[in-house]
Amino acid sequence: MADPLIGRLLDGRYRVESRLARGGMATVYEAVDTRLERPVALKVMHPGLAEDQAFVSRFIREARSAARLTHPGVVAVYDQGQDHGSVFLAMEYVPGRTLRDLLRERGRLTPREALDVLEPVLSALSAAHRAGIVHRDVKPENVLLADDGRVKVADFGLARSSLASEASGSTQGVVMGTVAYLSPEQVDRGIADPRSDVYACGIVLYEMLTGRPPFSGGTPIAVAYQHVTADVAPPSAAVHGLPPALDDVVFTATARDPDLRPADAGALLRTIQDVRARLTPAELAFAADTVDLTKTLVVPVPGGRAAFGGAATTALAAPPAPPGVGVSHTGPVGGPPRIPRAARHGGSRRRALIGVLVLVLVAALVGGGAWLLGSARSTATPSVVGLSRSAAAERISAAGLKVAYTSQHSETVKPGYVLSTDPSANGRIDKGGTVTVTLSSGPERFAVPQLVGDNVSDARAALVAAHLAVGTQTTQYSETVTSGTVVSTDPASGTMLRRDSPVRLVISKGVPPATVPSFAGKQLSDAQALAQQDKLGLASAPQGAYSMTVPKNAVVSQSIPAGQQVPRGTTVTVVVSLGPPLVEVPDVFRMDKDKAKQILEKAGFVVVFTEPFGVTPFNQVYSEDPSGGTKAPKGSTIHLGIV
Repeated sequence: MADPLIGRLLDGRYRVESRLARGGMATVYEAVDTRLERPVALKVMHPGLAEDQAFVSRFIREARSAARLTHPGVVAVYDQGQDHGSVFLAMEYVPGRTLRDLLRERGRLTPREALDVLEPVLSALSAAHRAGIVHRDVKPENVLLADDGRVKVADFGLARSSLASEASGSTQGVVMGTVAYLSPEQVDRGIADPRSDVYACGIVLYEMLTGRPPFSGGTPIAVAYQHVTADVAPPSAAVHGLPPALDDVVFTATARDPDLRPADAGALLRTIQDVRARLTPAELAFAADTVDLTKTLVVPVPGGRAAFGGAATTALAAPPAPPGVGVSHTGPVGGPPRIPRAARHGGSRRRALIGVLVLVLVAALVGGGAWLLGSARSTATPSVVGLSRSAAAERISAAGLKVAYTSQHSETVKPGYVLSTDPSANGRIDKGGTVTVTLSSGPERFAVPQLVGDNVSDARAALVAAHLAVGTQTTQYSETVTSGTVVSTDPASGTMLRRDSPVRLVISKGVPPATVPSFAGKQLSDAQALAQQDKLGLASAPQGAYSMTVPKNAVVSQSIPAGQQVPRGTTVTVVVSLGPPLVEVPDVFRMDKDKAKQILEKAGFVVVFTEPFGVTPFNQVYSEDPSGGTKAPKGSTIHLGIV
């Protein structure tokens, strides 16, 4: 049946072109954003789920959370909407294929190829974990391998794994696909945190190295039960010859106790990078040689021509191999010398069968003999990861082996306890050989150095030397620290931090500036005290100024406006009031009382009359104080005696 969504224009914007994939929760289509004219991937929720409002609300809420992620390894979420019952997400379109497609094609990957895929996946998950987002559904189907070589992780925070049984076979298949990567705490308690994603990454690494997940079963519950009750076996147990260091990575990442795993994807990424640096080119390129049981083997008939040389061959079809297993068969199986052509007629079929049986028998005898000889000279390395030093030594000695020690920092394993062994658990070692035990020296921490007073370049160099990173830089004024040098750090010096943790630097801008106060109207002595308090200098102008409003010896004006910031020690010049200006007093002696008053007031004086005799028959001025012709401050009082 034709897909009804193909050809539709969702939300008046997204034209659906073709279907890319169908999962248990949604179907993914290739579409075109007609508004921006770019290809997008549309993830459309199945109609049955779209009717569940609680599920839709969670879908929208978590889509918004995922849209906050900005990282080159994350498939970006552009938009979310609904159109006539179709709930959808518009996401970045990544041309390419999934990791699942690659594993179906290749069976398994070399260590280098597996790490090339896992490192960008962990980088993307690390960004999500820093943003408070847990993926909860890491699996090969959600790892996209772009045609241009990029590796991207899809479905951040969208798909929730479920153990609930469903009636439909398709839903059941999706649960099976998801349950293969569920952490024990998701199965047992229904909770997930960054360590749950770490567990799933460990399972994906195991599958990339071996070609299949570590646990399988007929039902989801059977697989889930194994996550809770069984440890993941080392990959080298399935593919002999894999480096022991990769066994240790898988063991640590898939610990059933979340507290024993790396704290988040960033911590696992650092472990992966450290392990990769220690692997040799041969170990990184390791690819086990096994027979592909799904291919036809060409076996020469006894006495026949060389392989592929003529008709004297027979084809034996092998039974199908388990899923995920498949490697190359590089050449034909050899046979005995040729016999005359005349002898290859009536009994050719019987001789062919006898030849094949002889070959199988010889191969079995040689392989069995080699195995017995190897078993006689070697023994299995005991499992001691997670044990204390003394307990590990006791178990290794009991196996007839010697022990040597090395140490390595660990965020998850307590100091003095075994982090890994070489050979790894169940690996083969000569009897009486030496097992190298790597003990945890605890979390790797570095002290923030004392940087106060250092210039910026020296402080940055000191942080790099201390294996820490330079964080943000801010500035502030300081009374004691020279401009351009470090005032303080956050965290403070002596604080123990993880490698490459950022340290914020506060850089001095020098002493803070002074704010000029208002001196106007203040007596000169008071103004001088205020300037000293604000760490300013104060000088009075050589000449004062007369003022009708400002008292004598008070500040009339200042050279720098109040409120302006200036360097400390700046001198502010003030003009001091001389009081009112001096005006010549008019001579009003023997003038009429009223006329004298008029003249004096016009000159700016206040007139006060005194009548000492009580009777003023002449109404004339007989005395003037200050007397006429002298100078007095304008606005001052002139006393006139009247008779």
